[in-house]
Amino acid sequence: MQSTIRNFAAAAAIALCAPFASAAVLNFDDIVGPDGFAAVPGNYGGLDWSASGLNVFTAEGAPFTPHSGLGQVTTDWTDGGPIASTIRFLAPTVFNGAWFSGYEDSSVSFDLYFAGQLVASSASLQLSSASAFLDAGWTGAIDAVVVRTGAQGSYAMDDFTFVDPAQVPEPGSLALMLAGAGLLVLRRKQQRPRP
Repeated sequence: MQSTIRNFAAAAAIALCAPFASAAVLNFDDIVGPDGFAAVPGNYGGLDWSASGLNVFTAEGAPFTPHSGLGQVTTDWTDGGPIASTIRFLAPTVFNGAWFSGYEDSSVSFDLYFAGQLVASSASLQLSSASAFLDAGWTGAIDAVVVRTGAQGSYAMDDFTFVDPAQVPEPGSLALMLAGAGLLVLRRKQQRPRP
């Protein structure tokens, strides 16, 4: 019961403070491997990529057009590779979305999770060689995002954007702030002269 209340308090804190928090953008430009290809490090950008199966490549080539810089991520191009990639946040946060390009006969979407439960799914983005933003379509807190596509190696993802969890106050701080505001309202009501 306490963990449910704590999760709800964290989600409320994030939802209330997200519009004022700064965004973190991972552009993958700082990951360089041999021949411009490398696995995403397991803790890149303060997130857990260890179960994602995603790789970074820095070579330009149609239909993979980067949104910024040259670094982009994609699934493995070998047969039998993953078509769904899980990225975990180390603290609950709000995920904004990412930029995608890729083969026109494929699409990509997000499934968003909080405390192991699916809370939302994004719209589906039809891929093309022009980089386009796929909005997560959810403003609540999540702790994992799954990137889904119809075929492995069909997309390139760039500028993965989310609210920096360090910018979101602790649920206890928010509760104290709300309690203080409630006390101020009560005090003002009590101090008003009665007719």
